[in-house]
Amino acid sequence: MPAPWSPESWRSKPIVQVPDYPDSAALADVEARLAKFPPLVFANEVLALRTKLGKVAEGQSFLFQGGDCAESFKEHSANNIRDYFRIFLQSALVMTFQGGMPVVKVGRIAGQFAKPRSSNVEKLNGLELPSYRGDIINGFDFTPESRMPDPQRQLQAYRQSAATLNFLRAFLQGGFASLENVNRWALDFMKGKPIEKEYEKLAAKISSTLEIMKALGIDEANTRELVTTDFFTSHEALLLGYEQAMTRKDEVMGSGRWFDTSAHMIWIGDRTRQPDHAHVEFARGVANPIGLKCGPSLEPDGLIRLIDLLSPDNEAGRLTLICRFGSDKVEKHLPTLIRAVEKEGRKVVWSCDPMHGNTITATTGHKTRPFQRVREEVERFFSIHRGEGTHAGGVHLEMTGQNVTECTGGAMQIVDEQLSQSYETLCDPRLNAEQSLEIAFLVADLLRRERESRGQKAAMAPAAAE
Repeated sequence: MPAPWSPESWRSKPIVQVPDYPDSAALADVEARLAKFPPLVFANEVLALRTKLGKVAEGQSFLFQGGDCAESFKEHSANNIRDYFRIFLQSALVMTFQGGMPVVKVGRIAGQFAKPRSSNVEKLNGLELPSYRGDIINGFDFTPESRMPDPQRQLQAYRQSAATLNFLRAFLQGGFASLENVNRWALDFMKGKPIEKEYEKLAAKISSTLEIMKALGIDEANTRELVTTDFFTSHEALLLGYEQAMTRKDEVMGSGRWFDTSAHMIWIGDRTRQPDHAHVEFARGVANPIGLKCGPSLEPDGLIRLIDLLSPDNEAGRLTLICRFGSDKVEKHLPTLIRAVEKEGRKVVWSCDPMHGNTITATTGHKTRPFQRVREEVERFFSIHRGEGTHAGGVHLEMTGQNVTECTGGAMQIVDEQLSQSYETLCDPRLNAEQSLEIAFLVADLLRRERESRGQKAAMAPAAAE
């Protein structure tokens, strides 16, 4: 039997990927203040997401999770949030209507500030300083003052998350997400490009469908789904002091369960998924949907142990396995994990993160991700699930609505020498808007093929029985 859980029980466990704060009293003061702040999300919203993810686990929906690598204090603006939301809605729309599958929309936003690092220090021109771990912890500028972990940054991260959520909710409630606005979501710098023309064809079909529906009496006045959509937030639960401060017992709905109110969904990274360590300990006790990053070093027995810890009740929608192997490793590692999970009868969502396993260093010295490798991992993810008879349940992207040049390839055919033109990320390279939409069309095509394959098998079943 697992030991009793409490919001602070993680503090008795080993922990990795945490900053060394020089002033423990200042840190404790910030965490105490955060514990009194209003929640950013609410228990009923979290439970609604769990229900929707349950449908994904059952093969009835698809999870689209995406957003910034690491949110920035400096880049926080209404225009950036708007442009991100536009490309996110466009991508989700493509998957829904061209793929023929309901899409659960979860952003990497309003809390994605902390980043794990491969080294605790960075060196530049003979100077060694603590690694940049995200704006919630320290600054990006390579100076001793900037790189010193500062607990006051947690307060700024909370305020920015609250402002971002407020802005997104205004969009959702104000009609921005209405299907009537499918043509307004286009980004100016994508005008005239082949991918935008492909989207415009789909938007025209949707507009024609809406006209027919109106003629039949189905319109925005009586159908909520035409006016708005459900959108949820997520981030990696890396800075556990912050997460604990935002964890509250549900008194309103009377469930008595604990919810991490910093986001609707949180995930555990590939570097922090040790079963006897602090991050797994914290995540096992909150009622939020949990994501678990699964990399090449994860063995089947280890995965089953983690599933038992994080989803002991085996409830569909509780646990999402976010697979990040790399296009050259996914065929070696994913099938064995799927077979182990199926053999044990565990209910999980299988999602593909085609970004983190495909990171390389370009000839210019920039960290980048070749678009072709990203595409190949998505294709192989779907192919493997089709072969195993399981549901490819989601895709997890680091993406932006900005016209950046951080990932090579795609329709823009970005080459190494062009990376410096608009390389804006503070950590990992992101798909730009056009590349994001390309992946959306790819996923839609794969979903359509999966649906057709299921239909053919269902049609063949009665004949086989005869």
